[in-house]
Amino acid sequence: MAISSDLQKNVSVLGTRLHHAFDATTTWVTQLSWWKFFLFAAVALFAADILQSELFSGSGEEVVVRADDSSKKKSRKPESTILIDDTGIHFNPRKPVAPPAPPASPASPASPASPAAPGTPATPAKPATATAPDVSTMPDGSESVHIELPPQIGEELSNAIENAVETAAEEKVTRYHRQASTWFRSFVLLLLLALLAMKALVGGKKRAEAETLTANAAAERESMQRQLSETKMQMMQAQVEPHFLFNTLASVEYLIETNPPRASAMQRSLIQYLRAVLPQMRDNAVVTNLGREADMVKAYLNLLKMRMEERLTVQMDIPDGLRTAAFPPMMLQSMVENAIKHGLECKPEGGLLKIVAEVATGKLRVIVTDDGVGFGVVPSDGTGLGLPTIRERLKLLHGDAGQLHIAANSPSGVIATIEVPYQVSRPGGAPQ
Repeated sequence: MAISSDLQKNVSVLGTRLHHAFDATTTWVTQLSWWKFFLFAAVALFAADILQSELFSGSGEEVVVRADDSSKKKSRKPESTILIDDTGIHFNPRKPVAPPAPPASPASPASPASPAAPGTPATPAKPATATAPDVSTMPDGSESVHIELPPQIGEELSNAIENAVETAAEEKVTRYHRQASTWFRSFVLLLLLALLAMKALVGGKKRAEAETLTANAAAERESMQRQLSETKMQMMQAQVEPHFLFNTLASVEYLIETNPPRASAMQRSLIQYLRAVLPQMRDNAVVTNLGREADMVKAYLNLLKMRMEERLTVQMDIPDGLRTAAFPPMMLQSMVENAIKHGLECKPEGGLLKIVAEVATGKLRVIVTDDGVGFGVVPSDGTGLGLPTIRERLKLLHGDAGQLHIAANSPSGVIATIEVPYQVSRPGGAPQ
């Protein structure tokens, strides 16, 4: 039972590893372009050809198969053998058989051969031929067959058999090399065909899965970036609100010292302004519409005009058709505040503040122009959050499509222009 459980576990682990290997290979193949895949196949075939030549070439060397008698005695058990020497053929000698002495002429010890009678012609010698097999019994009980051959024939037969054995061994090795070479080349071709089929059949699915994962990751990053941008813009908007309130309260304080009745009237106007504006300021909307922003700026300029009187002249040209255009909250008021504080308020005779809205090349342009002293003439004692905050908010909200341009006005003053994509705001404030 334990062995079966271990076997199942090992099979499961092996299957998991094979699946991971197949998935990794498929992913790698599908990521290659077609020209890179064919280049890889060509390089693989070239490398396989070199490896095949090195391993299975045979190199034309002779293969000699020899077995030493002493090594045979040590490594192999005694078995039936055939031995060919100068005296003939010895079959089934268990031990090496010493060549027997040449047979002596038969002679009877009792009757010595008498010389040939005079006058009797001598019998001509017959050519050497093989004699009948001689069967003898070995000391260990085995039989040995000896066929006598003429020395020249035995030597030629021994050489022929040895050459035949060597030739057979060479042919066997060559056949093995050829077969192994064929298997190796077939394996490489099958592997490349499998990779090609994998890329053609599974590649589309893998690419679709990869594109889906990439799209999901991009959407998630975009959503997180959007949330982060909105959070940062709300924080920046919270920085702008105190900036506006502090500037307005500073104006009230100034009038209290210089003209208390006007300060009281301005304070009442400020209360009315805050009652109308604070709900919008706390709305936390990322985008509102240009009409609401223009109304806030108009109320703000009415407060400032109570203090500056004839020194401030305002011209506002915002067509009714653009009041529904999407526009970031508190941005127009920040531009107006900068124009008043850094350009017109520090100019003894005051000046003109002009606000214009227009659409050009698919973008909404809001231009704030003043003829004050311009930037850098009077040292600033503010927080410096106005223009940097506008640029950062435009970048977070619209990327490169949102721009803030600052240029010098002639003969004096500053021209500040905000460009955002032209979109119509929905009732909730978000662009359509």
